[in-house]
Amino acid sequence: MSAPAIGSVMDCEPATGGARAFSVDCSFSNRSWSAPAFEPAAVRRLSEVAPLSPVLAQILAVRGIDTEALADLLQPTLKRLLPDPLVLNDMERAVARTVAALEQQEGIAIFGDYDVDGSCSAALLGLFLEAIGRPARIYIPDRMREGYGPNIKALRMLKDEGAGLVITVDCGAGAHAPLSDARALGLDVVVLDHHATAEPVPALAHVNPNRHDDLAQLGHLCAAGVSFLFIVALNRQLRAKGWYERGARAEPDLMTFTDLVALATVCDVVPLIGVNRAFVRQGLRRMSSLMRPGLAALCEVAKARTPLGTYALGYVLGPRINAGGRVGRCDLGQSLLRAPDLNAARTMALQLDGHNRERQEIEARILEEAVALAELQHNQPFILLAEPDWHPGVVGIIAGRLKDRFLKPSFVAGLMGGEGRGSARSVPGFDIGEAIRLAASRSLITSGGGHAMAAGFSLSVKQVEGLQAFLLEQFATQHSGRTPANSLVLDAVVAASACREELVEEFERIGPFGAGNPEPVVGIADLAVVYADAVGQGHIRLRLRAPGGTHLDAIAFRAAGTQLGKGLLASRGKVIHVAGRLRMDEWAGRRRVQLQLDDAAPARA
Repeated sequence: MSAPAIGSVMDCEPATGGARAFSVDCSFSNRSWSAPAFEPAAVRRLSEVAPLSPVLAQILAVRGIDTEALADLLQPTLKRLLPDPLVLNDMERAVARTVAALEQQEGIAIFGDYDVDGSCSAALLGLFLEAIGRPARIYIPDRMREGYGPNIKALRMLKDEGAGLVITVDCGAGAHAPLSDARALGLDVVVLDHHATAEPVPALAHVNPNRHDDLAQLGHLCAAGVSFLFIVALNRQLRAKGWYERGARAEPDLMTFTDLVALATVCDVVPLIGVNRAFVRQGLRRMSSLMRPGLAALCEVAKARTPLGTYALGYVLGPRINAGGRVGRCDLGQSLLRAPDLNAARTMALQLDGHNRERQEIEARILEEAVALAELQHNQPFILLAEPDWHPGVVGIIAGRLKDRFLKPSFVAGLMGGEGRGSARSVPGFDIGEAIRLAASRSLITSGGGHAMAAGFSLSVKQVEGLQAFLLEQFATQHSGRTPANSLVLDAVVAASACREELVEEFERIGPFGAGNPEPVVGIADLAVVYADAVGQGHIRLRLRAPGGTHLDAIAFRAAGTQLGKGLLASRGKVIHVAGRLRMDEWAGRRRVQLQLDDAAPARA
């Protein structure tokens, strides 16, 4: 078969539900591969309204993008996509109460979470209130002593300090008892959250696109997105009441906060659809200008180069901001994001970088133990580990690593004194947040909540066995009829000769990539393994050659010791099929296309 031109699609046999790709039924990672079915007419329609290559048009057609949605996908803007904040339940009430607190000079406190979304939300709201001349008290609970979300001791303290209004961000939706106690104290609480809840929250206002009775269809927002809509509505009301005229104060430029929303959106792994795409596209431009001292200092410490992309947010900056909440000072992340100048920011960025290195050391030790224990659960459709002395600050990372390695939903908890805090990460087709919420409602765990792909929970040693039985039941119910985790669906099949910079740039047109808008996974057949070896922190680097002589560089991150890594190293001199994402790689002044491998399989003789 001759090599296709740039961006063209190799012949495959589409069928209902997709056809087996390259006849791969069992790859090195024990997965089957399939190529998606598509309608040629849909591909033609997309190509007629925009200059798209055949391969990109096919990918969009498979993902259900029609001609009406194409413009918002290729050029997402807040002007077109930002919803009216008042479509969210209780938004008007939350704004009215906040305006009253501002006008009556009441004390306002912001109660946040210690992760990236919570830090960004607290910083965003804090910076806005500071800009309008009414700085607020920001409180982030200590992860080890207080756990997640509002607690009555902290709320009572804030009231004693003079707060008449507390605004919770990225938390509060599940804090029924503390919020009821706060109401009894005469403390008004406004909840800005995005965690799903089926019960009414005893707060003055509960703004949450995932509350059981909200019909705004904005459930993809993270807490920082909800907080941004809140300050949009608050700013409009203040303008209407003449706040800025009376105070002879300039109205804040709300677009300066999009960098914080983008960072939270990517790091909280919410779907990059709708307005989230506009938040991230606009925020990346803002962030790449390095105008915010905290982010500029963090990029400096982390050696992150501009322009920044979603990888830098999710894997370079985000982990460092999270590190304060995992193993250091829980309020350090939001303090960095509000740093007034570069000197102050550098001090905090160095602290966070140090905490991140400490976190990595703890993680490496626990991960080795976790992998060995997870391998003993090879016959179970999920992984559940609850071990004494595992640091609760890294269990979320461990759960994510296990999920990626074993392609199963993973639940990991660290137990101390018979009680544990845990995190869970899922694969497509199993709603882990729903399972955790249901387990909590049945008292199978002490508490818990989250999203489809990530959740948090607490439990006792005595509850582990019951949780395992419950999850087996839930997995059988939820996973029935879904795409199994051991199936890899290719977005397109291309030739090695098509893997050039032009195709990478073509794919980037539909970025930013993340949850809900994954980076295209391409399959390439019949490549000879010219070179394969372990490099760096357990990565496998390869040099591949196509039958026509085209060479392609590839890398499989963290694959050493895995079935994929072992298969690749054993394939030196053999022919394999590969699947992965095309990226531009720069090293020693050289820029080239590199395939980041998701999987590989032996080619049939």
